[in-house]
Amino acid sequence: MSRTTLKDVAERVGVSAKTVSNVVNGTGWVTDELTSRVRAAIEELGYRPNVAARNLRNGRSGMIAVALPDLSQPYFAELASDLVRVAQERSVTVLINQTDGREDAERRIAEGVDIPVMDGLILSPLALTAADLEHRVDTTPLILLGEHIGETALPHVTVDNTAAARAAVEHLIGLGRRRIAAIGVQQEGPNETSLLRLSGYRQALAAACIPFDPALVGTVDSYRRADGARAAQRLRDAGTAVDGIFAFNDLLALGAMHVMVSHGVRVPEEVAVIGFDDIDEASYSTPTLSSVSPDTLALARTAIDLLTGEAPARGMHVIPFAIAQRASSGGEQ
Repeated sequence: MSRTTLKDVAERVGVSAKTVSNVVNGTGWVTDELTSRVRAAIEELGYRPNVAARNLRNGRSGMIAVALPDLSQPYFAELASDLVRVAQERSVTVLINQTDGREDAERRIAEGVDIPVMDGLILSPLALTAADLEHRVDTTPLILLGEHIGETALPHVTVDNTAAARAAVEHLIGLGRRRIAAIGVQQEGPNETSLLRLSGYRQALAAACIPFDPALVGTVDSYRRADGARAAQRLRDAGTAVDGIFAFNDLLALGAMHVMVSHGVRVPEEVAVIGFDDIDEASYSTPTLSSVSPDTLALARTAIDLLTGEAPARGMHVIPFAIAQRASSGGEQ
């Protein structure tokens, strides 16, 4: 069956193709009565505008690429979903890529290698530096997500990791906790998140006149449940007294909380726990997990709007966050 064309609709109504085009695109002036007849014919004949041709005439592909480090991580999977949802609201198609935080993969995306022509790129880099991105050859608009990678003229959408981490630790301090472990410090590889959240942790302690104790710092290789569990187990094996845990993401928190509960430690009565990212799983763990809750939908809207010209095109764009208190720090289940 051949595709119904704009001309077919025009012939059915008895008007010019230009009149039908005006109705479809909302341009020109067409009477209400004629608009109703054109729309009825469009519905009857099943006419669908050729979006690809329209975009080509407008000099746009109607597609953007999003590159995230690890889609098996709930935070990035949920963020990808938000980005797709917002893009769909703007009739934009999203091509999702996974970089695994590798420099070569991030560089290829930033340079538009092996991907179709796009209207814009959204990249959450772990390995590339500001200097790497400032000297990219590709001219496709690029939006950065995530941690600050140094001074850059590129648009950058992020949460204030230091302020958010400080708020998380202040929450625990407000519950009377003084021996608060920080689980998530990375000593190798991309560690900007680690450094910023550790800084917020230390700021909160200093403001409360609580001495920083290196014995309470739990190092990890990655931000997965098993890493959080191992860090918590090392604290227990060392006999380190702990009455609170701030984990640098929710998966680390869930792993650490599992170890505590499996050893008979009551959460939150003996050890209060808070994570970071507020993934969906945080509402369904036992006990439910308190977490720093970045406004990821605002992040998605800001990033997409930057590419579609509905927001300022340059500078740092900081999204809001809140503390989602649940049972792991004394809130309701």
